[in-house]
Amino acid sequence: MRDKTVLITGSSSGIGRATAEAFLDEDWTVYATARDTEDIEALADAGCETQELDVTDADDVEAAVDRVVEEESRIDCLVNNAGYGQFGPLEEVPVEDLHAQFDVNVYGPHRLARAALPHMREQGEGTIVNLSSVAGRVATPGMGAYCGSKFALEGMSDALRAEVDTHDVDVVLVEPGPVSTNFDDRASDELDDGPERTGAYDSLYEFYEEQETFGGASALAIDPEKVANVVLEAACSPDPDPRYPVGRVAKLTLLARYAPDRIRDGVFRLMNKLV
Repeated sequence: MRDKTVLITGSSSGIGRATAEAFLDEDWTVYATARDTEDIEALADAGCETQELDVTDADDVEAAVDRVVEEESRIDCLVNNAGYGQFGPLEEVPVEDLHAQFDVNVYGPHRLARAALPHMREQGEGTIVNLSSVAGRVATPGMGAYCGSKFALEGMSDALRAEVDTHDVDVVLVEPGPVSTNFDDRASDELDDGPERTGAYDSLYEFYEEQETFGGASALAIDPEKVANVVLEAACSPDPDPRYPVGRVAKLTLLARYAPDRIRDGVFRLMNKLV
């Protein structure tokens, strides 16, 4: 059997690193990427091919995909994992920060998909796995920028899945709930180091700061390895599901989509009063 090849973005830690390790354990040829290759030296030592890749840089994207194809003659799976969360009330999120959020979480996967798809079409198969979130299906206050980017990724993935179906290319969304990674540390930094607060949303900041809502701070967070195993399952399946919610919190949260908007708004209003 020929080796299968996967390109993974954002492999320096968390889900990306765990995913690289999971594919490596199954004898895939793994191209693990990060903005700084020093952050993925351990993956190189473990047997991964490593590459510098900033998903906001078109030249980096082209170079990474071209290297895989030149060295392996094919690319079987693309895992768009690189991303971060820009938190804060939307009024207080500067436009440039919103643009940066979409540049990484939305335009990045689009750049990678455009680079990889011609090769997948030519070889007659392939899988694109986009790491989304339950925040891409249920929006919550204080997460508008992040939710908006994940909602956009979900919509694009749904359209792309239908567009490439005739070419035998699969497009999959993986939707974790809170995960035990350093994602929550960066999210907290976005709140602490963000623009000057107006004072109009103090209760919202207090909710996030006191309730430890973010990923690793939550007692309900799942290990990144669990997400990585789902990504691997989707990549190996001959007929993967369009979406894979991961973790109990994710599955329960997704049920909120079926509640009327006024009920969800009422829940947020009650939570604000309690704070």
